[in-house]
Amino acid sequence: MTQPKMVIPAELRQRIFFTIAMVAIYRIGVAIPTPGVDGVAVLEFFNAQSGSLFGLFNTFTGGALERFSVFALGIMPYISASIIFQLLQSAVPHLEKLKKEGEQGRKKITQYTRYATILLAVIQGYAMASWLQNSPTQGKPIVITPYFGVPFLSFHVMTVTTLAAGTCFIMWLGEQISEHGVGNGSSLIIFTGIAAGIPSDTVSLWHMIASGEMSAMLALIILTGMFLVIGFIIFVEVGQRRIPVQYSQRGQGRMAMQTPASHLPLKVNFANVIPPIFASSLLLFPATLANFVTTPWIKNLQNSLTPTGGIYNILFVGLIVFFCFFYTEIAFNPNDVSDNLKKWGGFIPGIRAGRSTADYLVTVLTRLTVVGSIYLSAICIMPSMLVEAFHVPFYFGGTTVLILIGVALDTSQQIQSHLITAKYEGVLKGVKMRSRRVQY
Repeated sequence: MTQPKMVIPAELRQRIFFTIAMVAIYRIGVAIPTPGVDGVAVLEFFNAQSGSLFGLFNTFTGGALERFSVFALGIMPYISASIIFQLLQSAVPHLEKLKKEGEQGRKKITQYTRYATILLAVIQGYAMASWLQNSPTQGKPIVITPYFGVPFLSFHVMTVTTLAAGTCFIMWLGEQISEHGVGNGSSLIIFTGIAAGIPSDTVSLWHMIASGEMSAMLALIILTGMFLVIGFIIFVEVGQRRIPVQYSQRGQGRMAMQTPASHLPLKVNFANVIPPIFASSLLLFPATLANFVTTPWIKNLQNSLTPTGGIYNILFVGLIVFFCFFYTEIAFNPNDVSDNLKKWGGFIPGIRAGRSTADYLVTVLTRLTVVGSIYLSAICIMPSMLVEAFHVPFYFGGTTVLILIGVALDTSQQIQSHLITAKYEGVLKGVKMRSRRVQY
């Protein structure tokens, strides 16, 4: 018996094509250089900084930083601004009030986030322009056109304007993908930037094996370790703690005893890839600014803030744990879940409805969050430390792998949701048509 052929709904096809088009536009922008900069000199510098935070930042921007393109800042200023306003919503009464106002309040907070994104992009753009103008590479100046023939149009003005405009455009692309495409726009843009470096990293590894710089056995061990890490991440990301839920039916006699069973799924890693992305963004912003300051103690701090440095990893783990609990508290409200269960006649076996159910959910969710934060911390720091020990020629950090897998799983789940919705809509449409025939 042949299986029926799966038909992709027209709306889902349009969303997928729209997402692909937006991602293609982003990749085209990565190749457009910022005016007045020697691209070869910038590339030489960033090739020497592959193991530092510049290398990590360059990975998130999909190579835009090493080309110093119009998208050199990437979407990280927008993510940093989003983090700031999510934190402020719990501390500033005005923002907390806007959050409770519903759709209009969220639109206002989104508007504030956009303004903060422009401000952060201007600050980072100015810092980069100052550093480029004062940092020759091997005796060659990086800035080749300081004034563009116009007195007021200095390199600083042109660079800040270009980079801030590039960040705003990426922010717009991400919002369009989230609204009209498939998946989370900001996460997909970071996913695209990381995935764009995979082919070149593979070629670099092959050249090292061919030239004898790395033995084939060591390369095989590294690749095996990569696949094991990927498999472990997928295993944990799809893992759930299913809390049994039963619903009482109203009636008399035997019908009153029937209690259909269901479950409440809670993911082991409830926060998904949000904590690593937020933690990386917060660490990249001050560390990037530290590269443009000549103060000795700031330089010492910047040298410690490398993806394999002790201070970086301690701060990174601390931020991951914080954002795991912070995001989980925002995304899941045990009191609301408990009230909804009680409203619809649902209960957890052995747990009283109401406050007891909420306390039970808090206990379970706290334990899951502890396990999830330990898992995220280990995945994000262990691979990069092993890579440093084996001198791998590319950045294989747990953060990048986690983002790749997490975003891919989230996007596939959204596609499945669209397919299921379209299937049920088709069934309901067929039922309505048959009921009309019966009436006639």
